[in-house]
Amino acid sequence: MVIVRRDCILRSHRWLAAMLVGILVVTLWERPVAAQRGGRGGPPAPPAPRAAAPVDLTGQWVSLITEEWRQRQFTAPKGDFGSLNVVLLPPARKMAASWDPARDAAAGEQCKAYGAAGIMRLPTRVRLAWQDDVVLKLETDAGSQTRLLRFGAPLGDGGDWQGLSTASWDYPQAALAGRGFGAAPGGSLKVITTKMKPGYLSRNGVPYSGNAVMTEFFDRFDVPGGDSLLVVTSEIVDPEYLATPYWTSQQFKRETDASRWHPTPCAAR
Repeated sequence: MVIVRRDCILRSHRWLAAMLVGILVVTLWERPVAAQRGGRGGPPAPPAPRAAAPVDLTGQWVSLITEEWRQRQFTAPKGDFGSLNVVLLPPARKMAASWDPARDAAAGEQCKAYGAAGIMRLPTRVRLAWQDDVVLKLETDAGSQTRLLRFGAPLGDGGDWQGLSTASWDYPQAALAGRGFGAAPGGSLKVITTKMKPGYLSRNGVPYSGNAVMTEFFDRFDVPGGDSLLVVTSEIVDPEYLATPYWTSQQFKRETDASRWHPTPCAAR
């Protein structure tokens, strides 16, 4: 028992000594830096979002239809919205029951199913690339859509199919967060999209309104064999048409061959 106690005491002293050495090194290192800044000692400017990215989401990704295959691969019949696992309010049920793709096409609104709240559920390829240090561009070949994910305050008034998207890096909380242990490794891209033009959650006319708010998390997973997966988890809250939030999860596989990128126009059906 004496040996165990001595070992514990020794480990405690070694830990304390290491901590004191660390404090001393940091103090000695910061002194000349502060002097070089003229004694101000202010914190350095944070890196731009592109440089601060905890994960690389850029590249070309193809959707993996691993769930709800029939509803996502084909246009469901009018009124078939039970598979969406969402509770529609009466106005939305009425609109879905009166869906008319010919009417949408005649009105020039054949892109209703290709808005931000619906496009990621369609069979599509997605390209993610930095437009500049604060804007990540998301393109889909289905419907030839482009959405700008901007870090910081969004620019513009919205009102189009893709709305306004505000991006931020979301870091997981460490198990002992708040106790001096810092953040856990890794991170996700968090995107909040508002001011979308009213569109469809699915191609058979299940609607979302211009008041809908969509929150997404983009996560990358590198799996054995060299493949990389992109998982996009989303929540859509729409007090006008949805009685409950609508949660979905889409999976994409990274492609190294860009030759399969074939943008197509929107189709009402």
